[in-house]
Amino acid sequence: MLNIVLNVNGTNYDISVAPSDTLARVLREKLGFTEVKNGCENGECGSCTVLLDGKAIVSCLMLAAKAAGREIMTSRGLAKAGKLHVLQEKFTEQDAIQCGYCTPGMLMSAKALLDTNPHPTEEEIRMAISGNLCRCTGYQQIVDAIEATARQRLLACALLSQTPAQDRGTKIPDRGARESDGRRSSNGD
Repeated sequence: MLNIVLNVNGTNYDISVAPSDTLARVLREKLGFTEVKNGCENGECGSCTVLLDGKAIVSCLMLAAKAAGREIMTSRGLAKAGKLHVLQEKFTEQDAIQCGYCTPGMLMSAKALLDTNPHPTEEEIRMAISGNLCRCTGYQQIVDAIEATARQRLLACALLSQTPAQDRGTKIPDRGARESDGRRSSNGD
């Protein structure tokens, strides 16, 4: 057994792990972070996605010992002081949560994207979540939620940087608006 320290959501955990223990198994089964799902355990479904030093990774393919001393964030770490993260709020508002199995991993992929690219295109969003499988939503609601988060963050930044005289007439683009009849695709497009 190896004695390591894992920093998860800002808290250090002293833990003994076998050299073959994956990060997903240790997070879920030994530390109780049940939002980290053991789906395919082959790196294909994305249900175990966490952030490792700010980068989205599938934790089923990483040995827990390799994560020692690094910063790990699960979806539980998004909420602060009992307040949901804007991504969590937008996923709820946009009906991007169905059964919820993929949601924690999807949130982490979305956070990693928005942290590095605060104004992604729809194509960039779809690419960022392409490693996360969802069987329920058809993906459009998830894309809408990520776009809504980006818009809200852009609006918040714009409002913080403006003086009262400047903020009259400011228009933040709504890339999520549909020019057609507003129907959503359910085929994943």
